[in-house]
Amino acid sequence: MALRFKSAMNSEHIHSSALSAAPESRFARATSVLDQAIAARDFPGCAFGVLAGGATVLQGARGRFTDEDTAPEATAETVYDIASLTKVVATTAAVMLLHQRGQLDLETPLGELLPGFVVGRAQGDRARQVKLLHLLAHNSGLPGYVEFFRTATTPPALYRACLELPLEADPGARVVYSDPGFILLGKALEVLTGEPLAVWVRREIFQPLDLTATDFCPAPALRASIPPTEEDTTFRKRRIQGEVQDENAWVLAGVAGHAGLFSHVPDLLRFADEILQAAANSGKARLFSAATVEFFAQRQGPQGSSRALGWDTPSENSSSGRHFSSRSIGHLGFSGCSLWLDLESQLAIVLLTNRTWPDRRNQMIRRVRPAFHDAVREAL
Repeated sequence: MALRFKSAMNSEHIHSSALSAAPESRFARATSVLDQAIAARDFPGCAFGVLAGGATVLQGARGRFTDEDTAPEATAETVYDIASLTKVVATTAAVMLLHQRGQLDLETPLGELLPGFVVGRAQGDRARQVKLLHLLAHNSGLPGYVEFFRTATTPPALYRACLELPLEADPGARVVYSDPGFILLGKALEVLTGEPLAVWVRREIFQPLDLTATDFCPAPALRASIPPTEEDTTFRKRRIQGEVQDENAWVLAGVAGHAGLFSHVPDLLRFADEILQAAANSGKARLFSAATVEFFAQRQGPQGSSRALGWDTPSENSSSGRHFSSRSIGHLGFSGCSLWLDLESQLAIVLLTNRTWPDRRNQMIRRVRPAFHDAVREAL
């Protein structure tokens, strides 16, 4: 499939000699990584983009929606279920903006916004110590993942079950990447703003940044244009296409703090550009300040954690590969999506796949991500 290339602006962070090379030859090894992954059935297709020096230097796609020869071809504008990228593009971005405006204090105890968290069974005094900051840093003491959907069939029932989870550790004592933490954070934001999360982020973040394809709950008419994520044989018992794959988010009507967002490469590059422009204090950022980005990019405790506030940072054997600087932030999505930004080099790489097709057992995306990131970075 043909790629679309755009000219790159010179940047002090990118070697000008590399930028003058032909795009096709410059990124051939990076796209070869993706071609090989599709041939090995690591995923049926993908879309990708690279932002460097303030411009899109690579944007394209490979493969199809599924392994079937008649399936639609992926394009750079193909919308994917971006799963846990929701945590940064929607939820963390909302927290960043509210914090910057002075409307949210990260030291606020969760129980002040969601009283049920304190009075729920098995919480004890530890629950009163859980702050919004702990949820962002994934060190709240909440468990990593719970199949609420097995017993909770409505949003109120699922939220109630999440509120009543016993803590597994003291707040701040250990890091466990927690979906329940972000489910509660999303609900806390709704209480704080007085609006549904989807409504607030659409108006305050997506529209100002011209993210035209980024939203929760795609219209039924659009579902066929979105790659399916799974043949669900156990829960919904149908092909999951154009509706959120995450079962807990599905019970929450497709809108949650931890998952549910759909987007495409051009939008995610625009979002990344906002963060990078803010970090560079270029004067071109529309929403965020340099101080806000820097604050949320700082690693949190305990010692050894790679987690910043909402964002992850590179660690040993990181999905970002070997070349992202220590001033980098990013996140992954279970469906096979990723977004990494190097604040120092002014570089962002987006990779969207549906690696969970036809089921979620294939884990080869763990090999593909760092290889692709390394090849792109070495090309630049």
